[in-house]
Amino acid sequence: MKSRAEALRDYVARRLLLMIPTFLGISFATFVLIQFVPGGQIDQLRMTMAGAGGGGEVGGGGGGATARVQLDIPEEQLARLREYYGFDKPLPVAYASWLADTVRLDLGTSFRYNEPVTRVIADRLPVSVYYGIITALFTYGICIPLGILKAIRHRTRVDTLTSVLIFVGYAVPGFALGAVLSNLLAVRWELFPLGGFMSAGAAELPLAQRWLDIVWHSVLPLVAYLAGSFAVTTMLMKNSLLENMSADYVKTALAKGLSWKRAVFVHALRNSLIPMATTVGGLLGIFLTGSFLIERVFNIQGVGLLAFEAIQTRDFPIVLGFLVISSVLLMLGNLVSDLAVALVDPRVRFE
Repeated sequence: MKSRAEALRDYVARRLLLMIPTFLGISFATFVLIQFVPGGQIDQLRMTMAGAGGGGEVGGGGGGATARVQLDIPEEQLARLREYYGFDKPLPVAYASWLADTVRLDLGTSFRYNEPVTRVIADRLPVSVYYGIITALFTYGICIPLGILKAIRHRTRVDTLTSVLIFVGYAVPGFALGAVLSNLLAVRWELFPLGGFMSAGAAELPLAQRWLDIVWHSVLPLVAYLAGSFAVTTMLMKNSLLENMSADYVKTALAKGLSWKRAVFVHALRNSLIPMATTVGGLLGIFLTGSFLIERVFNIQGVGLLAFEAIQTRDFPIVLGFLVISSVLLMLGNLVSDLAVALVDPRVRFE
């Protein structure tokens, strides 16, 4: 019979192998869809040239007749552009070529920025990681204790008041709350900056002052980020603990003379953390995506806003690069969640 460590090793190996066909399916489906999306880079060049030519008028004698000059890309140049952007290859060949480059960690060159996709994403990544880490720390650091408090004080004034505040925050979308806070606290009362990650010239300040400036800029976006996640995490913790507090094993422990405090905080609490462990893997995705709507409201140059702008401008290399990173993080996050559940629940077997 295998030991738990050997079973864990084999389980992780199987899951990692299963990620390969999953990734191939996701990437191929997206790659095919992108090929048929109108308004690609060549179409945008055509529209730009047509717009430039549409504004010109040629006089036609004394009658004042005019004729618009229509410009278009010559067929030869069009063929070269298709070759340059890789649109001349058959779909299977184009996907195989892209996949081979991706395996070598070459995600291509951005149409919009004319830089490697990895560099463009890496430039935006620190901002998203910063907000992802802070959001996760606040969410779990506040919601778990608050959920425990609400379960212990169930149907009291504390539980009712916090429930009202939590669900009001949950009902208001984060980006809408961010817009209201920005209008009131940044525009009208000028208590916080209007947007951005730091003030102009803050990079030249001493380290302590630079971090204070970043924190000052972070207050309103973090409130918008946390508004929605607070309700889900808090109520998940509360309901899980309430269910375990009413379970037979807790009643039996109390009947045998175990103190109420020990029965709740040692036995019931550990089992209540199992549902919370299933959400741990989702943190990897938070570090990357964030919320592009909140980033747009506060002009935060994160990866989420980068991906949204890439979709708008049909910057397909960035879209595919974002897909590669986010899908890999999603699959790894699911694996991390399963391992976290196994860590807090000894009944889980890797077989």
